[in-house]
Amino acid sequence: MIIAKFVYVVLIGYLLGSIPFGAIVTRFQGKKDILKYGSGKIGATNVLRTVGRKAAALAVFGDIMKGVLTVLIAGLIFGNDLLIVGNVAMGTLIAQAIAGLAAVAGHNWSIFLKFRGGRGVATFFGGLIALCPPAALFGGEVFFLSASLTRYASFGSILGVVATYLILIPLIIMNRFPLEYLIYAFIGGIVIIVMHRDNINRLITGTERKIGQKAEKSAASPPKAGD
Repeated sequence: MIIAKFVYVVLIGYLLGSIPFGAIVTRFQGKKDILKYGSGKIGATNVLRTVGRKAAALAVFGDIMKGVLTVLIAGLIFGNDLLIVGNVAMGTLIAQAIAGLAAVAGHNWSIFLKFRGGRGVATFFGGLIALCPPAALFGGEVFFLSASLTRYASFGSILGVVATYLILIPLIIMNRFPLEYLIYAFIGGIVIIVMHRDNINRLITGTERKIGQKAEKSAASPPKAGD
């Protein structure tokens, strides 16, 4: 029964994460297929470039809520149950962390978009808001500050997730925060950095697009922009 609950929260997380808010709001507000513009990603940055601020705000709100709701639902499903494996007891927090990571996976490889999607930043922070608000607040501030100063959303995203992981280390050591938070930040951060590997190459070569630059139709071309 407990193993079944783990399966349930992963499936729910993946399916919720798969809801492509960026594609939906772009289709309704801009009458465009976001997958054919800019980076071909469904994240708020590409929505901003393709349609505008209002659609981008709706997309980022939806993507954040996917992470928040997934973690909260996982907590309700799992309750106080424990899965004992050897000397390790896995309870609600690990179930919530796994569910949150499943939502990030769903956003990046949506079943509704033939396993295409975004880079998972907003959904990652949404899950972290429900898991550990102080870490989410710190990482979010680093993201907004670095993205605002450099005008590179990709740079802000990478720096934000790295900062989130780093701040959790002293919080766990000195304030006894649960280790599950660090596991979530580590795995989620690695996924997000890997999803930004093309952006990293463009940042190094100086060809990365800045926030606000318009996206051009690029159905037959490789990704050229951020999330």
